[in-house]
Amino acid sequence: MRAILVALAVIAAAAPELGWAQSKSGTKAPANEVRYFTALDGLMDGNADVILKETRQGKTVTAATLDVCYPVAKNSDRKDRFVVNLTVNGQTLTGATQSNGAKEPVTVKLTRKPTGDNFEFRGQIVIGKTVTEVASTDNADVSEKEFQESQSNDDGITAQPKDFTDVSPEAVSVRLKLDAVADFLKSLKGENVEVSLSSLVVSCDALRAGEQTVSMTVDPERAGALIAKARATTGVVTAGWTAGTVEMDRTIRFAAADWRDGDKINRDKLANTISDVLAKTYNAKPASAVWNPVTGKLKLTLKRPSQLMPSLELTDVIEVTGLVSPDKPGGADALILWISSPTTSTIDESSAAKLILSDESSGDEESDTRDDGGAIDELAKVFKAKRWDADNSVWK
Repeated sequence: MRAILVALAVIAAAAPELGWAQSKSGTKAPANEVRYFTALDGLMDGNADVILKETRQGKTVTAATLDVCYPVAKNSDRKDRFVVNLTVNGQTLTGATQSNGAKEPVTVKLTRKPTGDNFEFRGQIVIGKTVTEVASTDNADVSEKEFQESQSNDDGITAQPKDFTDVSPEAVSVRLKLDAVADFLKSLKGENVEVSLSSLVVSCDALRAGEQTVSMTVDPERAGALIAKARATTGVVTAGWTAGTVEMDRTIRFAAADWRDGDKINRDKLANTISDVLAKTYNAKPASAVWNPVTGKLKLTLKRPSQLMPSLELTDVIEVTGLVSPDKPGGADALILWISSPTTSTIDESSAAKLILSDESSGDEESDTRDDGGAIDELAKVFKAKRWDADNSVWK
């Protein structure tokens, strides 16, 4: 028994020295670090959107994931995507998967080579029967923090704006799950809603997020109802107003009482008044005023004799677009009026033979800014309106 106790005492006395020896001789493994390549130059003729995520221990890659979004055909707006976890064997990265949309088989074999501070990738990516040779040099990587900061998911939708100073009353956007987009768009057929063609394109960001934003233009009087309908639709993530036509430096705000018939805006009275003001400002005569039943926009046309060459008796045709809306969702006390910059074209309206004119320098139309600022000021006087003070973010 005494021998056992002596032995234990010897071990206990030696333990601190043993522990010190282990800590001195042991080498702490480097911490894992995640780095990203947000592009591989030259991949798929430069048309691919690529994210390569690497997990490294020191300079050694321990895991990698390749996320590639690409056109389904040359010059196509339609995209497909694959995500593949790569097996790391020294400087070789290999993996196999299938594309998300077309379900085509995908194989990847890349060789990774450091070149100073950057990296070179060579090899092949095979999608279905299409072989893409990879020869991508001079690729820089970024940290996880830098990568996350570069990812923006802001689609500009404001579900409950306090007013229409940061968003536009006719501009509506709806963000949906990808598998709900087609049915939602089908539900808009026959509706007085204008859908932005560009928002039908499923971007790489949308494919990665699994959500797509559809942008629309609608008469401000129906925008609230459209948003409420969208929110009740399966697959809708959010719906609201967004940036659109209205520019605050060309917008006035005035009391609504004199411009309503019951709960409706008196658009005929508004159109006549706006036409009269602009006619005086542009020294022209009103020709037509048409309200678009889908977008709620007012298109005004005015005419005046052209001063370009008076003897030819040519005519300047001035077109202006306007939009009238309550100053906030559900508002009834005040209205806002936005007026576009005028565009002017010159034509020959002679009753006999006409001179055919073209303007190669600026296209069919050009902005006429000679009286532009004056028009907004004159409208503000007639409507007893306020203008937007951008410096202080107030109406004055």
